[in-house]
Amino acid sequence: MKIKLVIIALLLSGSAWLSGCEQEGPAERAGENIDQTMEDAGDRMEDAGDRMEDATD
Repeated sequence: MKIKLVIIALLLSGSAWLSGCEQEGPAERAGENIDQTMEDAGDRMEDAGDRMEDATD
């Protein structure tokens, strides 16, 4: 009987833990926005470097 209760408790806590991972909070969204902004800035810097290289040729 105790084993069944332990198994049920583990299953319930595991499912609660997994469902919590699916929710995206404001900090995660902000982090994704920062990542995207940095990637866009890197792309722009690379494009600017290519244009400068083409201008010096």
